[in-house]
Amino acid sequence: MAGAAMTTTFLAVIGGASLLAVTARRLHPGDRLPSLEGWALADRGLGAGWTWLLLGGTVYTAYTFTAVPGLAYGNGASAFFAVPYTVIVCPLAFVLLSRLWEVARRHGYITAADFVRGRYGSPPLALVVALTGILATMPYLALQLLGIRAVLTAGGLYPPGAAGDLAMVAVFAGLAVATYRHGLRAPTVIAALKAVAVFVSLTAVCWLVLDRFGGPGAVFDGAARALGGTDPAHSPLVLTPGQQPAYATLALGSALALLMYPHVLTAGFAADGARTLRKVSAGLPAWTALLALFGFLGIAALAAGVRAPAGGAEAAVPMLVDRLMPGPLAGLVFGSIVVGALVPAAVMSIAAATSFVRNVYVEYVHPTATPKRQVRVAKAVSLTAKLGAVAFVFGLRDQDAINLQLLGGVWILQVFPAVAVGLYTRWLHPRALLAGWAVGMAAGTYLVVREGFSSIVPLVAGSLEIYAGVAALVLNLAVAVAATPVLARLGVPRGPDATDLPSRPRAGRRPPTGANNA
Repeated sequence: MAGAAMTTTFLAVIGGASLLAVTARRLHPGDRLPSLEGWALADRGLGAGWTWLLLGGTVYTAYTFTAVPGLAYGNGASAFFAVPYTVIVCPLAFVLLSRLWEVARRHGYITAADFVRGRYGSPPLALVVALTGILATMPYLALQLLGIRAVLTAGGLYPPGAAGDLAMVAVFAGLAVATYRHGLRAPTVIAALKAVAVFVSLTAVCWLVLDRFGGPGAVFDGAARALGGTDPAHSPLVLTPGQQPAYATLALGSALALLMYPHVLTAGFAADGARTLRKVSAGLPAWTALLALFGFLGIAALAAGVRAPAGGAEAAVPMLVDRLMPGPLAGLVFGSIVVGALVPAAVMSIAAATSFVRNVYVEYVHPTATPKRQVRVAKAVSLTAKLGAVAFVFGLRDQDAINLQLLGGVWILQVFPAVAVGLYTRWLHPRALLAGWAVGMAAGTYLVVREGFSSIVPLVAGSLEIYAGVAALVLNLAVAVAATPVLARLGVPRGPDATDLPSRPRAGRRPPTGANNA
């Protein structure tokens, strides 16, 4: 009976998401001609409420809600890097995302590569920014499906063999169709259901955990004992001095990388104003609190004696939910996490398709493509991206997707100098930025692969461990800064600046009023 009740509740949540997707066309439907801006950015018409739902639902993915507690379950304190990381994102979004929105709206930019193309007048630099974004997004999209599968398997809702695969495809297919027809509006309306379902279900799970153990102190004590910690002064739930540099650089690097992902920028560009984005950035910590509670549930799974399968720590929280909660509430939790995967998956596919159309197809294949044709191609690429993610999940090991996503985080961080630094200064030469990008990509990939696909790598003869993405970014910036004066002295020309942003004035000189330094 409990299994039937859980399945019924789960299907009700998924059905509700499907019904909401059908109503997406009612969200600012308008009667404009088809355009990529309308399909991919909802005509930049989302107010503060919708933007908060979409941006939070996009940034906080279902895999995050399973991987972070899974990391807490397996490694203890280090998992909570995600909390300061998502806190750091808020002021960065307040400053960077709102400023980038203003430039993008003024010039009709839809992607970060559009901005780079206009700022530096360099098609090759814009191309590598676009391709890096697509390359980093695809394994991230596949991980959303892995999150769905992990949740359904732990809850006994994923039948073995082809039946389970078909069930997951069916869950994903409804969103794919809605996204194909309505673009960003589909995940926007589903994000409302995601927020309500996740907040309600997580509150219920935490209340049950605290009620069973008698308070948070008992939960942490039980988890410390499960991890083998008998000395309170050296608890595995407390960072050691040697772990602190890795923890700090992982939090900082992840925050910088997150705002460079195409799907996050797509969600941000859909806002109706820079002021809206600043309001939303101030409200994002509510989602961070949600993530912290999921991390706490990983600790609770340890204390409860949950035995996750080897290599499958992300199943710890779903297994805890299945053990503690009655069937209907467990179905609500599982349905919430699955819906939580559908929102970012849809935005990721839209962002990847938009980057391809704007910065590859129109730039190099069909420069005279009409807006209608651009939308048609973007829809096809978006659908192809989803099908590719499904094929990836079914055709390769889960660890392959995880490894590629780890590399994706390192890779996307290497576009930070061109995009974020370019918002404030044009001093760096585009060819120097290209060279820095190449060095950062090569160094980051080498460091991660050398350590067996670990994002934490040892430096200084093994005495210091830091996030590989930060190490690669430092090399990237060093090359770009060193090469810029060399290229200037050699007289290598720059492209024109099509934005209204000022470049950094020369030291000791005040630029003329209203000057637009190219």
